[in-house]
Parts: sequence; structure tokens; C-alpha cells
Amino acid sequence: MNVMRMIERRKKPGRNQKSGYLFVLPYALLFVIFILTPVVIAIGLSFTGFNAIERPRWVGFLNYINLITSDDTFMKFVLPNTVKYALIVGVGGYVLSFLLAWGLANLTKGPRTVFALILYSPSMTTGVAMAVLWKIMFTGDQTGYFNSWLMSIGAINEPVQWLVNTKFLLPIVIIIGLWSSMGVGFLSILAGLLNVDEALYEAAAIDGVRNRFQEMIYVTIPSMKPQMLFAAVMQIVGAFQNGMISTLLAGNPTPGYAAQLIVNHIEDYGFIRYEMGYAAAVSVVLLLIVQIFSSLSGKLFGEKD
Repeated sequence: MNVMRMIERRKKPGRNQKSGYLFVLPYALLFVIFILTPVVIAIGLSFTGFNAIERPRWVGFLNYINLITSDDTFMKFVLPNTVKYALIVGVGGYVLSFLLAWGLANLTKGPRTVFALILYSPSMTTGVAMAVLWKIMFTGDQTGYFNSWLMSIGAINEPVQWLVNTKFLLPIVIIIGLWSSMGVGFLSILAGLLNVDEALYEAAAIDGVRNRFQEMIYVTIPSMKPQMLFAAVMQIVGAFQNGMISTLLAGNPTPGYAAQLIVNHIEDYGFIRYEMGYAAAVSVVLLLIVQIFSSLSGKLFGEKD
């Protein structure tokens, strides 16, 4: 009888379980309303022709076929630009975040806090402030700070139209992306570095680890895989969804599509041309790309057990 009662109690949700469901409910509702529902709607719209005025009409895979076979702008400019930006700002920014966090972790608390705030503050900069700051830097006449400095040292004889020249626009966007990439992922790595058990370093020294680089490879990184995974996912998502920089600097579309990213392509078709169905198809492709890279990060930094 006692065994049967214990089984029945396990079958029925206890008081703690109900409290847990109650605490999870707000997040679950927000997730369904603001994340899951828009994704499902976007997937549905990607199979339609929709101009935001008339009723959507079913077109099947036509949007995806046109994206691959007919959209020369996407294949020649948008996709290569996005790959370059993601590799440099995503991967490069991730490595830079780790190295800077590792350097700060070796400082005392006061200087570490100051430098961490300095490095993190650009990620909090609003789009308008960013545009004002960098437009002043790269203004295409002699009053622009960068032109003025280059002319003062004799590097150039006349001002360069930085934000119009297709040769310089994407590198400028990448530089700004790196400048503002030390966000929550950077803080996560720093927190992970500061919480590695010192006893592990002592044990590693006994086992033959002799320098800081070996400590990083054999002790530090394996000890903070959750923080590394979180930072990697945040860096990937941030790199692929950051189309605001090029839009604020050069408009949408950018001159010669020189700095046109996938997010800019979605905004171009969705909010300028009002081809919502096609824009939804591009957004689904972007979602799949982010999911692939996030899965790779999970396999690299996830716990195997």
C-alpha cells in the first residue's frame, strides 16, 4: 500500500512542480508570442506573394527559387558581404573578446572594472549616436576627422568620400562592428575566467603545465565551456543580424550594394519594396544560417555528457 501511494504521489504534480510551472509561465508566454509566433508566421509568408495590402497568395517555393536563381544582388553582393562580415566580426570579434577578457582577468579589481566598462560601453551605444560619431569621423570633406588627419600627415592630397566609395564602405562597417562587438558575450567570458577554480591551475602545474598558454588550453577553456558557448551564440547572432550600421552610414540600399548585408536585403524588400513574402523567405534563410552556426558552436563548446 505504501509503495502504491508513493507511485501515485509521483504521478501527480506536487506543490513544487506547480510553483515551477507558474514561474516559467511568463517566460513561456513571451517566448510563444514574440519569438515562436513570428517565426511560424514568417515561414508561412515565405511561401506566399504578399504586398502588405492584398491578401497573401500561395506561390509555393517560388520565393526560394527566385532567391537562388534570379536574385543577382543576393548572390553577388549580399551573401559574400555577409560571409565576410560574419567571419571577421563574428569569429574575429569572438577571439578578440576572449583575449581582451583574458588580459583583464590578470589585472587587479579596480583597473579591470574600468577597462571592462570602457570596452563594453560601445555595445550600449544607440544607433543614432553611432551614426553621428562615425559620420563625423568619415565625413567626405576636409572637415572629417579621418580626412583631416590623413591630409595633415601628407597621406592624401584631397578628401576621400569614405561612405560613398564602394572600396572602403564594407571595411568601415566591419571596423565599427568590431568596435561595438564587446557586448554581453565579452562579459560572460570575463565572468567565466574570474570564476575558474585556482586549485585546477595548481593541479595542472603538478601535471606538467609550464606556461600561461598551456594553462589557457588545458585548464581555462575546458573549465568555462558554458560561458564560451553563450558568448559564441551571442556573437554569431549579433554578427548576422547587425545591418543597422550600414543603413545609418550609407542608407538602404548602400551605394553599389558594397555593404549590403542579409538584414539590409530583408529590410529593402520588406519595408521599401513591400514584397513581404520574398522578404520572409530571405529571413527564413538567415534563420537557418544562424541555426547552423549555433549548432556548430554547441558541438564545439557544449558538454558531451
